[in-house]
Amino acid sequence: MNQFLSCFKVMKPVIGVIHTKGTDDADMLRRAKEEIRIYKENGVDSFLVETYFGTYYQVEKVLDYVAGADLGMPYGVNCLNVDAMGFELARKFDCDYLQLDSVVGHVKPRDEDSLDAFFKLYRERCKAYVIGGVRFKYQPVLSEHTVEEDLKIAMTRCDAICVTQDATGQETSTDKIVQFRNGIGDFPLIIGAGLTPQNVAEKLALGDGAIVGSFFKDNYQDNGDVCPAHVAEMMDAVRRFREKL
Repeated sequence: MNQFLSCFKVMKPVIGVIHTKGTDDADMLRRAKEEIRIYKENGVDSFLVETYFGTYYQVEKVLDYVAGADLGMPYGVNCLNVDAMGFELARKFDCDYLQLDSVVGHVKPRDEDSLDAFFKLYRERCKAYVIGGVRFKYQPVLSEHTVEEDLKIAMTRCDAICVTQDATGQETSTDKIVQFRNGIGDFPLIIGAGLTPQNVAEKLALGDGAIVGSFFKDNYQDNGDVCPAHVAEMMDAVRRFREKL
């Protein structure tokens, strides 16, 4: 088993997103704790804390709670737009993994060597696994390489590759997942957007796990509140799929 996948207790793990939504620090932390409770009670395998609506310091508050709570779940962090601080948060709060929205192709070709040196430096400093995006939603594509060539580079910079379509909540096409799977072989592939109970079997037959945010919300959008019924519906579908493996 790949080392990244070994930090989960099950095959095809589902990672729930904590978007750090709130009117102030106290409300944000209350919401995050409640979301984690809902995820844990409904069988979500892990959770990822993001600076999506919140700030770096608010994510720190959530991770400080998590690190001292002994929740029995692997957890990760995504410090959007400032990758170095994602590594710092993962190191400081002993995260199992961190997510980086792009690990290749989003910088000018002349800057790829600098990016490569960045990864070598920070991965030596931080033991957390890295989930890295390639051709990720909202990220610029400045690469002169093919997708397949960039996937090969990405495999040297991260422990799992994340694939999405073009927008938050948008279903990741099967064609794109197949393209990535063919390009990386048995290297871990995480589906980063658009998983639903209806497409679980199709998508997870190709991917090794998924990150779920929008479907878990009451309005099926990133700005909603985590809905226990939606979480339960998704995880029931995932369990039924796992039973057939």
